[in-house]
Formats: sequence, C-alpha cells, structure tokens
Amino acid sequence: MAKRVVVTGASSGIGAATVRRFAELGWDTVAVARREDRLRALAAETGAHTIVCDVTDEAAVARMADEVRVTGGASGLVNNAGGALGTESVETGLNDDWRRMFEVNVIGLRNVTAALLPVLREATLVAPAPGAGLEGIDAGHGWASILNLTSTAGLNSYPGGAGYNAAKYAAHAVTEVLRLELAGEPIRVMELAPGLVHTEEFTLNRLRGDAAAAETPYANVTPLTADDVARVLVGAFEQPPHVNQDLIVLRPVAQSSVFHTHRGPLAAKPQQP
Repeated sequence: MAKRVVVTGASSGIGAATVRRFAELGWDTVAVARREDRLRALAAETGAHTIVCDVTDEAAVARMADEVRVTGGASGLVNNAGGALGTESVETGLNDDWRRMFEVNVIGLRNVTAALLPVLREATLVAPAPGAGLEGIDAGHGWASILNLTSTAGLNSYPGGAGYNAAKYAAHAVTEVLRLELAGEPIRVMELAPGLVHTEEFTLNRLRGDAAAAETPYANVTPLTADDVARVLVGAFEQPPHVNQDLIVLRPVAQSSVFHTHRGPLAAKPQQP
C-alpha cells in the first residue's frame, strides 16, 4: 500500500499544515474537517482527498471510514481535531463548554480511532515492497501508525484551564491505553503534545472571538507555528516503522514550562567569574 494518511481537523492550523507537509514528502492524504470550503482550498493546493465530517458525530465518522476504505485505505491516522473553550475557573466554568471540549478532544478521538482501526489493520496485511527500507526489520507484514495530537495542557494543569486540562489529560490517557491494547500488532501509537503554538484560530476561539486578548499570550515571544509542529509530527511518521515515539513534548525555546514563558530577546547569560 502506498503511504496514505488521514488527518482530522484539517481545515486550518496544525491540521492543514500537517496535510501540506505530508503531501510535500509524497504521502497521499485524506483531509477530514467540518468546513467544506476550506477543505476545497486545501485540496486544490495539495491534491488531498477531502471528506466533510464532524468527528463528534459517530454515524458521520463511520461513513468517513467507509469512504477511506473504498478510496484506497490508509496506513496512518492523525487525530488532530480538538480545541479549547473559555478560561473560567472550576467554580465559574460553563458545563456546555466542558461538554463540547470533551466531545471533540476525547469522544471524537475515540470515534475516529475505533472506526479507522479496521482500515489500518488492513494496511498491515500488505507486506512492504522490496527496497522499502525495511531491511533488517520484521518486514513480513505492513505497518500502520496512529498519532494523537494532545497538548502540554494534558501534562500540566494551570489556573483557568480546568476544562481543557481535563479533556487533554483524558486524551493523553486514551493514547496510553490504546498503546497497551494494540501491543503485539504492527501499529505504533504516538502522541505529540505541543506547548505555545500561534495559529489563526485556537486562542481566538478559546476567547470567544476577542482578537486583542487572543494576541496577549504571544506578545514579545517567539512561539511555535503550525508548520513547526507539522514538521515534527510528520517526522515521527517518517521514522522506521518499528520506532515508536511514545510522547513528544514540543515547546518554543522561550517556554520553559507551562508556567514560565520568557518574554523579550533571548541572550546568553554573562560568564561567571
């Protein structure tokens, strides 16, 4: 099977950048998202096969998986669809926001993974072609890969992040469980947890369209870009198939932790006498 990968949340940000990066490296891509107009533009740019689908709709996800199967299958899946809503405290948070975050970050991830696992298993039944670079590896079968895009918010909690923290902690846990459940199969399960990434929509959506406030986290600092994340993400798929990068934590140099971001120029400290 040719290298073919499904990317959810592909209409903007990290998802769209990931589709572009896979296409640059010769992968066939299936771009999945809710917004048809954006998918059409991405297809015109990259040649991606596009499927309009809301990952929180289990029936729609089942139809998406059927389309992936009949149009060529897939050996890779990137669960990128997600998002944050609000910065309220536990006390003042809105249950509707929490439900939406769990639906897209956790239930959506489960829906897509469950629906596409049979397709990915089909890819493992096809042995790689001679000269595919698998000499010295157990290459009597094909391989498949799943990568879940989570967040450092799923590794460290912070005030005002409770709902998003909880959703991403859950996505992190699901990834760990999935790896255990698939042990013994030629399917690697990877996780990429980015820190501060500046995309056109993530913080704007989180702050309910407040454009000025959405720029504040990125003031006087060089954050990651969607392209930065896409290069690392696709690089994990490009590793030899027996190499599993269980958890990749990716931050800009200026961000030492979720609690500390240096603002201003970066400069070496003076030498101590």
